[in-house]
Amino acid sequence: MKNSTRKKFNTMQTSMAKTYAVDNTRETFTATPTIEQKLVDKVAENADLLSQVNMVFVDDQQGQKVIGSVSGILGKRTNTDENDRETQDPLNLSGQNYHCRKTEFDVHIKYSTLDAWAKFDDFNERFMSYVRKAIALSKVQVGFYGKTAADVTDAQANPMGEDVNAGWLQKLRDYESGSQFLSPGSEGLLMTNDATYRLGNHERADFKNLDDAVHELLQLIDEPHQSDGDLVVILGREMIAVDKSQLYKAQGDKPTEKERIENNAVTRTYGGLPAYTFAKFPPRGILITSLKNLSIYIQSGSVRQKVEDNSKRDRIEHFNSMNIDYVVEDESAAAAIDFEKIEFYAGDNADGDALWA
Repeated sequence: MKNSTRKKFNTMQTSMAKTYAVDNTRETFTATPTIEQKLVDKVAENADLLSQVNMVFVDDQQGQKVIGSVSGILGKRTNTDENDRETQDPLNLSGQNYHCRKTEFDVHIKYSTLDAWAKFDDFNERFMSYVRKAIALSKVQVGFYGKTAADVTDAQANPMGEDVNAGWLQKLRDYESGSQFLSPGSEGLLMTNDATYRLGNHERADFKNLDDAVHELLQLIDEPHQSDGDLVVILGREMIAVDKSQLYKAQGDKPTEKERIENNAVTRTYGGLPAYTFAKFPPRGILITSLKNLSIYIQSGSVRQKVEDNSKRDRIEHFNSMNIDYVVEDESAAAAIDFEKIEFYAGDNADGDALWA
C-alpha cells in the first residue's frame, strides 16, 4: 500500500472508531442499537429488494415471529345481556418461528485496489460502499437460494449459499409439507411428466405461458389473501426473456409491436399481479407475495466488525458478522415454484419431437 493510501486508510479507521465509540477497529467491536440500525439501513440501500422488505431487530436469538399478517374477520354482534363481548387477535403469527444464526460476511480488498481509490476524494465512501454492496447482495442471494444452515459452510459445494441459512423460498418449501411451494410430485396440479414443469406453447407443456404459470401459482395462496392489494410476482430474468421471446414470435414482425417489446412497454403484470425482478433472484424463479411479507430478523447486539491490515496477503480484511434469519411472516400469503425444476419449450427436432431445455 502506498504511503498516501496508508494515510487515507488510517484516517478512515480513526473515523470508524469514533463513530462506533471504540478505541480502534483492529479488535472486534459492536455498536449501539441506534448505530446498529443505521448500519443495517446503509447495507439495505445497496440492494433494491432489501430496501423494500422488513429489517427487524429482535432481542432473542430464537422466538416467535413479531410481524405476521392480519387475517380473519372482526365484525360481529354480541348479546351483552347474556355474554361478555370477546376480543379477537387478528394478527396471524402461525407457521415457523425464527432462529437467528451467526452469519459471516467477510470481505477483503487488495492494496492495489485501495491505491487506485486513494486518488479520489471519496475514499472512505468507496471503501464502505464496496463492503456494504457485497454484504447486501450476499444477503439477497442466500434469501433466495439458502436451504440449510450448516455448522461449517462449503462455498465450493454450495456456490449460491445453499448451506448458509434457510432462505425465504426454503421456508415455503418447509411449510405444511410444501403447500405453498409448487414442486414436481406436489399435489394440486396435473403434470405432463414427473420430473419437471414445462413452460411454452406446446400441447405437452404444463404452462402455456408466464401468465398461465402465475395464475396457477396464485391458487396456492389462501383465498382471503388472493385479493390483497399489495401482492406482487417476482420473476427471474429467464422467465422474462422467454415471455419476451414469445411476444417477438407472435407480434415482432409488426414495427409498432416490436418497438413496444424492445422498450419494455409491454404489460408488466402477469396473472393480474404487478411484476418485479431483483438481483440474485433465480433466473427461472416465480414468487408471489407482498414484499412486506418478507423479513430479515437480526438479533440486537450481534452485529460485529473488525478491520485488519493483512500484509502477508497484500490486502485489507473487513470482518462482519450478525445473527440473522429469513422469515416469511405469513406463509399462507405467499407461493413459489421450484426454480430448479423448470424447462422451456425449445422447438422441435428433425423428427418433430418437442425439445425442452
